[in-house]
Amino acid sequence: MQVLKLVLNCLNFDFIGSSADESTDDLCTVQIPTSWRTVFLEPETLDLFFNLYHSLPPLLSQLALSCLVQFASTRRSLFSSPERAKYLGNLIRGVKRILENPQGLSDPGNYHEFCRFLARLKTNYQLGELVMVKEYPEVIRLIANFTITSLQHWEFAPNSVHYLLTLWQRMVASVPFVKSTEPHLLDTYAPEITKAFITSRLESVAVVVRDHLDDPLDDTATVFQQLEQLCTVSRCEYEKTCTLLVQLFDQNAQNYQKLLHSASGMTVDMAIQEGRLAWLVYLVGTVVGGRLTYTSTDEHDAMDGELSCRVFQLISLMDTRLPQSSNEKIELAVLWFLDQFRKTYVGDQLQRTSKVIRPRSDVSRVPEKAWKIVKVYARMSEVLGITDDNHVLETFMTKIVTNLKYWGRCEPVISRTLQFLNDLSVGYILLKKLVKIDAVKFMLKNHTSEHFPFLGISDTYTLSDFRCRTTFYTALTRLLMVDLGEDEDEFENFMLPLTVSFETVLQIFNNNFKQEDVKRMLIGLARDLRGIAFALNTKTSYAMLFDWMYPAYLPVLQRAIERWYGEPVCTTPILKLMAELMQNRSQRLNFDVSSPNGILLFREASKMICTYGNQILSLGSLSKDQIYPMKLKGISICYSALKSALCGNYVSFGVFKLYGDNHFDNVLQAFVKMLLSVSHSDLLQYRKLSQSYYPLLECLTQDHMCFITNLEPPVLLHVLTSISEGLTALDTVVSSSCYTSLDSIVTYLFKHIAKEGKKPLGCREAVQAGQRLLHFMQQNPDVLQQMMSILMNTIVFEDCRNQWSVSRPLLGLILLNEKYFSELRASLISTQPLPKQEALAQCFRNLMEGVEQNMSVKNRDRFTQNLSVFRRDVAEALRSNGHMEPCSLDMMS
Repeated sequence: MQVLKLVLNCLNFDFIGSSADESTDDLCTVQIPTSWRTVFLEPETLDLFFNLYHSLPPLLSQLALSCLVQFASTRRSLFSSPERAKYLGNLIRGVKRILENPQGLSDPGNYHEFCRFLARLKTNYQLGELVMVKEYPEVIRLIANFTITSLQHWEFAPNSVHYLLTLWQRMVASVPFVKSTEPHLLDTYAPEITKAFITSRLESVAVVVRDHLDDPLDDTATVFQQLEQLCTVSRCEYEKTCTLLVQLFDQNAQNYQKLLHSASGMTVDMAIQEGRLAWLVYLVGTVVGGRLTYTSTDEHDAMDGELSCRVFQLISLMDTRLPQSSNEKIELAVLWFLDQFRKTYVGDQLQRTSKVIRPRSDVSRVPEKAWKIVKVYARMSEVLGITDDNHVLETFMTKIVTNLKYWGRCEPVISRTLQFLNDLSVGYILLKKLVKIDAVKFMLKNHTSEHFPFLGISDTYTLSDFRCRTTFYTALTRLLMVDLGEDEDEFENFMLPLTVSFETVLQIFNNNFKQEDVKRMLIGLARDLRGIAFALNTKTSYAMLFDWMYPAYLPVLQRAIERWYGEPVCTTPILKLMAELMQNRSQRLNFDVSSPNGILLFREASKMICTYGNQILSLGSLSKDQIYPMKLKGISICYSALKSALCGNYVSFGVFKLYGDNHFDNVLQAFVKMLLSVSHSDLLQYRKLSQSYYPLLECLTQDHMCFITNLEPPVLLHVLTSISEGLTALDTVVSSSCYTSLDSIVTYLFKHIAKEGKKPLGCREAVQAGQRLLHFMQQNPDVLQQMMSILMNTIVFEDCRNQWSVSRPLLGLILLNEKYFSELRASLISTQPLPKQEALAQCFRNLMEGVEQNMSVKNRDRFTQNLSVFRRDVAEALRSNGHMEPCSLDMMS
């Protein structure tokens, strides 16, 4: 066991430092060193591991198979073409031997590793190479039988099936590119794989219902993944798959209708039939979506129309039975089908080719490009009267409105319906067509809980269900924007339901009763408004929203933060709304020069951030599981909002001090208070917090260094320490912001030192700010020195992915700490063997060659170029005789 684990660890080693994502192991190629080539060329090597698999008990044979997975992933360049073919032949013969003696595959571990092994074969070898192997015809037959058996035992190792479907998906996708004359035989076996998947899923329903087992349909992530893999396989010999689906669909639809007309009511048979119909709808959507992944013909498009007719008929049947009878699984399957049909036949890229089919039209006049789309609608026109994509869009919108009306208490259906609506609302061509549909006009005028119950605030809806309202209003506002222009009356009419809700909130607030209702109403309003604000990307439309909110309703949100600051379920939606309002997306916040709206908006944001920041600190210490939802999440949103304001370029912050307005100073002080309440470990541990804090700090150091220099020494040390710890973060957003922040601070300090002794050209306040920062650095020299050590270690020893960003602050650090840089250089050189020391010393001399004592752009660029050469030269100098040892940061500082 230990020897097999050692071999596996060697084969899993990241030889080139690529830091591959382990979750995508099926895409991995093992970069075997060239010096191992001889071992890999010996056929006895592979034979040894295949023999070990057959000889050892399951616990050990599983490790042998894991090693073979890596052997199958060996890089192409390790072999010449003949050697590679021979190596592949040995692998295929090993597969054949395992499948001919399948006893060991009854062990789940062996079975899973063997499925991975098969998937890796196709990942690393082309279909043209596989068909050239002598044993290929027999092996592909055995793999097909193995796959069919695996699919039929659907309850056994479902995670392993992913690898089998990956194998067949990639095999079928490669068919158009095979140049070999040898038969690939996929046209024989791929339809059998598709048939096995379809029949096994339908047969599983009765077992699940009668034995009360976990339904595979409930695991939507796995279902979607498997269907996306199947879509490519199903289009190979599509006629066979389509014939099977038509037969099964008709048979199950007839049985379902018989049960509907029977007097027995909801029985086990009805549950089984509905489960089968759900699977069939999923499968029809899958094969229709497969058109985008495989070569398609006119006949195939006609078959898509034939299948789609049946699903649209089922939709009509199910909707007529609402609200008395419904089935969530069928509804979710229908939404999958509609989305696949949209992607395939209603997308923006197909609009130019979609043509209307009119009764008795002369199809010979239809352009050749349009003929494919016409084929889809030919059968649908005869059966359903759906003649083109405009009629399909009407059907889509009718279904969306029906779901929103009758499925308000089913969050999965509502969520998926709204996501479908959101996808439809992206794309100008589709939007122009959608706004002409009566169902869309109805939604734009009647978006109230009376017509769409999910917009209600009753206790029957959980507060988490309110999240979908943002998606709803984003899509709805996109539709409104198509013809809105500058029509303020139209906008006021659209906002009328929200106006009524806000007036109700104001009345209840003033009378001080039914506070729980107010809270739920405000949560809904905040989510609604965030969706609206997200979709308003023009200056005119955003101005309409701001005029509607200010000054009437923004203070209401302020009062909500004051009252319920300790309830994240209320504060989070409101803070996110404010953060969205502060986003200057598409320059929408560039108000007219005579407008004070930019400053007014910032003042309101400042009040809200200060209120929340001061109140949240009063909560005291929180447990580990409560600190993020109760405190850190809100702080991260506040930081994100403040960052948007500082970088939005729509507020002149100097105006505040000029006119004695303290809103800017207050919000900066709130930023400091919240920061001091957060530990450095939490700053980096919580991704959303770090991705809002560090970009905010980057803005402050670039444009507001006077604020940074005015910080009390302990606070400034806290900020600089956070930068130091963020320099080595794996998140590039964090590390890049740290590099830029450090560069701004170092540049500011260097410029101040360069001006000493000269007559100051700026104001005395700026000079004093520079002196304060210089004094702090003189009192704490180890701060910048430690950061220089970190950057040098990153350059020399780490996989430096953002070399340009690292080089900018490093130059300033070197110029400010030349003595320490010399000590660091000597320390690094002394850790190496004597033969390497001179080469390494020369690398350091070349690093500073031509670099002057200034921070001009030209000088920085020169240093950046030198640094690139430095990294390459250091790697070459140390490559031959081992690795360079990193210096201890403690020793350096």
